[in-house]
Amino acid sequence: MLKGKTIKRLKKVEMLEIMSKQAEEIDRLRQTIDELESQLADKQVKLAEVGSIAEASLRLTNIFEEAQKAADIYLENIRRQGER
Repeated sequence: MLKGKTIKRLKKVEMLEIMSKQAEEIDRLRQTIDELESQLADKQVKLAEVGSIAEASLRLTNIFEEAQKAADIYLENIRRQGER
């Protein structure tokens, strides 16, 4: 970019061009950062939702297991009463 010139030998116009290009690159990088942060936030929300779904699934499984145990006990009690 400097083509062998040192910074001290650059003309004001050349310095302004370099600074302008750097400002454009900074803006482009900031936009990229914003986009990546947005994507990261979306992925974090999705991971949280997956965790919530997994927890809900486990709770439902436990509820169904407890309901099955209660039904088994109920049927066993009915069977015992029928034997009497």
